[in-house]
Amino acid sequence: MTFDCVAQGDTDSSVLDFSMSKADETWKPGLIFDVLQPPSREEQQLQHGVQWCSCTRCIEMPTDLEKKCCGMTQSTCVSVLPHMSLYILDEHILRLSHRLRNDIYALRDTQEPGDDNREYCYAAYRNFVLWQCGPLGAGNRVVIPSCCVRRIREKFPDPSGQYTGFIAAVL
Repeated sequence: MTFDCVAQGDTDSSVLDFSMSKADETWKPGLIFDVLQPPSREEQQLQHGVQWCSCTRCIEMPTDLEKKCCGMTQSTCVSVLPHMSLYILDEHILRLSHRLRNDIYALRDTQEPGDDNREYCYAAYRNFVLWQCGPLGAGNRVVIPSCCVRRIREKFPDPSGQYTGFIAAVL
């Protein structure tokens, strides 16, 4: 958006007219008030991400421990890699992973309303850790980057909107 500064009148050059150039016909008088009004926290987060994020895809997390970014740029963010979609977000892979875990640990499936997304979300977190860190062993836990948590939660939202978050291992 460019502004032309043109003096009005022949004798009074102190009055200036800030008019829009002909190239931009969409200017509206209220725009100046939109510029002066600071954007909401949600708008800032969508535009610039959060302060601790370098990939601009992270979401605000409830604890400082969970405020972790993948450390990449926007185009190389782990959450947009093709492997993320293949290993972590594919329902068939997650269903197979869930069945395999239940078989190994001799667990039963208890299906309640909304359990599918919860189970997919939990399996996606496990698959992500296995993909990025390898097997950790019993009681060892790692924080998943916020950008990846966001992508998993968008794909498999909890019906009640309640998420557990990171729980440190009990010693």
